[in-house]
Amino acid sequence: MKTTRKLQVISAALLAAWGVVVWVPAGVAATTPLAETKPANAKSAVVNTVPGMPPVSDALNLYGDTVSDRLAVAVKDDLERVYVPNLRGNNVSVIDPNTLKVVDRFKVGRSPQHVVPSWDLRTLWVANNAERGNDGSLTPVDPRTGKPGKNVKVDDPYNMYFSPDGKSAIIVAEAHKRLDFRDPRTMEMQYSISVPQCGGINHADFSIDGRYAIFTCEFQGSVAKIDLVERKVLGYLKLEMPKTRFSDKPNNKTASKSEPPASEICTATKGMPQDIRISPDGKRFFVADMEADGLHIVDGETLKEVGFITTGVAAHGLYPSRDGKKLYVANRGSHKIHGPRNGPGSVTVIDFSTDKVIAQWPVPGGGSPDMGNVSADGKWLWLSGRFDDMVYRIDTSTGAMDKIAVGMEPHGLTLWPQPGRYSLGHTGNLR
Repeated sequence: MKTTRKLQVISAALLAAWGVVVWVPAGVAATTPLAETKPANAKSAVVNTVPGMPPVSDALNLYGDTVSDRLAVAVKDDLERVYVPNLRGNNVSVIDPNTLKVVDRFKVGRSPQHVVPSWDLRTLWVANNAERGNDGSLTPVDPRTGKPGKNVKVDDPYNMYFSPDGKSAIIVAEAHKRLDFRDPRTMEMQYSISVPQCGGINHADFSIDGRYAIFTCEFQGSVAKIDLVERKVLGYLKLEMPKTRFSDKPNNKTASKSEPPASEICTATKGMPQDIRISPDGKRFFVADMEADGLHIVDGETLKEVGFITTGVAAHGLYPSRDGKKLYVANRGSHKIHGPRNGPGSVTVIDFSTDKVIAQWPVPGGGSPDMGNVSADGKWLWLSGRFDDMVYRIDTSTGAMDKIAVGMEPHGLTLWPQPGRYSLGHTGNLR
């Protein structure tokens, strides 16, 4: 079903002031100041953001600008497509979300990991980190045509984010335990931050005010807090492991039913943290852990673990719903980095307000949900099936799933366009 786009009007004065696409509610004149268009309960005045960062519209829900009807004018001519980086195929499969058909496939650099929307929403960057090699690159894709441009040589771009003020692209150089800050358009180096105690640095999310970010350390079972203003590491936190977890042995009988796999004693001495997302009020961070089978809850200010939510086998990807009320958790189905096909993969739905699990959606016949995002209208959750060479389209009201065959080992897919004013990177962390 084709997505209906309720396009908004943009103030040229605001665009010049911020250098970012912003939305103004339909029917409001383009010259109306943004302050006059905010909802009555907006709390932006209490959030002192870093200079250059767009103001927070509502401190109670920082996802308030990514609801379904807030597509920016800048994306109005962009194709509706799902871009799937195939890690072992060195290419990107392109899916038409209306027909569920692969309509294109193009070559990129070596070992494409994630497709990342730029801060200004005008480029989709394919991060090719050339695993165990030195020929890493970024492939720019024009979202209006869906076609790639010329590769840009960049050292070890496992993942990619953007500073909240839009002044820097943050290349997550996993192999070097380093964050490289580069010009967001030319990719010229600006400066680096070494994170020596963060082996496997990979995913991140940013504080509500843009002053710090928390990155996950996959190979050390910890997270690192980075001061983006002073450009330094503020500290590390080793995550606590549960006493029990789920068995990841494939079980097709269980995979097609609602009950979870059998439990086992957790023998892992450290976690394997993956994706991380901030709570709507900006106070806590949820960290998916493949070894712990759930989410660690971390207080961002104190950098202390304050809770844990059990989800499913190998919790991996995290995606807020379009209304900011729920969090979708992709459970990859194997504690191994390279797992088998047809594992006990699933999706868990968590209520942000209570931290309670409100739904469990096993992949019929087994599977390996990994990375992706929510459609612009909020009706579909799109995820790569990492070990099964599939993409899943999941109905967010029922959990029903469609499967689409793609290339070898699909990873961090993005679907485009998405609502929001600007992108903080990854597969579409928009605000």
